[in-house]
Amino acid sequence: MKFRPLMVLGSGSDVGKSILVAGLCRVFAQEGVKVAPFKAQNMALNSFITADGGEMGRAQVVQARAAGLDPHVDMNPILLKPSSDVGSQVIVQGRVLGNFSARDYYRLKPRLLRRVMESFRRLAARSELIILEGAGSAVELNLKAHDLVNFAMARRADAQVLLVADIERGGVFAATIGAFHLLTPAERRRLRGFIINKFRGDPALFAEGVEIIARRTRRPVLGVLPYLSDLALPEEDSVALARKRAAAGRGWPDDDRLRVGVIRLPHISNYTDFDPLEREPGVALRYLEAPEELEEADLIILPGSKNTLADLAYLRETGLARQLTAFAQAGGHVLGVCGGYQMLGLEVYDPLGVEGPPGQKAPGLGLLPVRTTMAGEKTMTQVEARALTGEARGAAVTAYEIHMGVTEAQGPGTPLFALVAVNGRPAPGLEGWQSPDGRIAGTYLHGLFDSDGFRRAYLAGLARERGRRLTPGSDSFQAFQEEQFNRLADALRQHLDLGAIREMIRK
Repeated sequence: MKFRPLMVLGSGSDVGKSILVAGLCRVFAQEGVKVAPFKAQNMALNSFITADGGEMGRAQVVQARAAGLDPHVDMNPILLKPSSDVGSQVIVQGRVLGNFSARDYYRLKPRLLRRVMESFRRLAARSELIILEGAGSAVELNLKAHDLVNFAMARRADAQVLLVADIERGGVFAATIGAFHLLTPAERRRLRGFIINKFRGDPALFAEGVEIIARRTRRPVLGVLPYLSDLALPEEDSVALARKRAAAGRGWPDDDRLRVGVIRLPHISNYTDFDPLEREPGVALRYLEAPEELEEADLIILPGSKNTLADLAYLRETGLARQLTAFAQAGGHVLGVCGGYQMLGLEVYDPLGVEGPPGQKAPGLGLLPVRTTMAGEKTMTQVEARALTGEARGAAVTAYEIHMGVTEAQGPGTPLFALVAVNGRPAPGLEGWQSPDGRIAGTYLHGLFDSDGFRRAYLAGLARERGRRLTPGSDSFQAFQEEQFNRLADALRQHLDLGAIREMIRK
């Protein structure tokens, strides 16, 4: 049975659109509907490589998994990865188109619109229901002329629209009633109702508010969703990262857990790599910004970066480079992932101007004897590998690579992983590098901690060396995520008028 597309727009950023779409995908998938997510344009530094080697935003990967599907780039045909304050790398249907300023990007709109609609039609042809997600606020008046993802997309898809607002941040009447009165008559006709998100306490206390919104807009409030503080699904924007840091607080807990710090770089990418560590009961994970915060950690992770050279300069300007070097020299463990791997080396060279003017060359932190040369072609692969060293020796890893550099070892050490397959085909080889004592290591593999056997063995070895007591987790990370999807779906069933939503999308 075919349904009309359903679109979830927001009164602003970080109001819960992505999670709501994931929850709706899981609800309809549980009912036997062939449902798929779609976001025409996503801006994020957290991305994923699909089975056919295409790059897409992590939010749509989460939504696809909630729907029981393998991720496909048609679910996110345009991905913007900011590389500076004024420019982004533009990825179209999984492939890099180039780096563009906002002004130049807008000139691409006719060309990009055709690609967006190609993806949407392909996805719709193999699905019974498409649930679309908007971006940011649906009523940014100065951006409407260039809109590819909000009401303009709703019109092209002939989608029924729900508008979600976050009551926790305050101003929910301005966010709903105000937004409604900024819409054009055609947009108002497409808007079918509101969802109030992140309510703390008894929803009955907002009954009068529901009536006010309905009376002022002549549109129903289809649900008041509770604040699900303990729901743990991957999030992808900088606001979510700030929330993680605030929740963890400053300083290390006074207990026996492993202390793992991730340096929060200005251009940090793919920090969802470390979500599985947050779920481990024996690990205390913190995102660190000040040099003194590195003290007393057991492991410091230097994460991925969309601009390695700029973030390398940031480490030096802030004193983090000096402190990280002192930490390593004092016997601490350091792991670099992707851009972080490049920074740990002797030098980063950018002959083609991948990250700025051609010919830039910067000394690395000198903690690993490797050199990186930025390359014009982006590596985008899914990888199967086995760990070669330490407690995790022999453990299987399923991961992916996203980088524009080639890193070569030029000194003592050993590879971290033996490659088994790349993009589903046998491809023996070696990956990563570590110091002879195993304390300093780097890899291009994103998502390696999703592999339960490797993660637990790696942490067990680290805990043993550091004298920590590691409490093992009981479930696999994948099983944990499935549980979160089901919890989210249960909450939507309890608090949303799903009957009204089914009726509005029934053809």
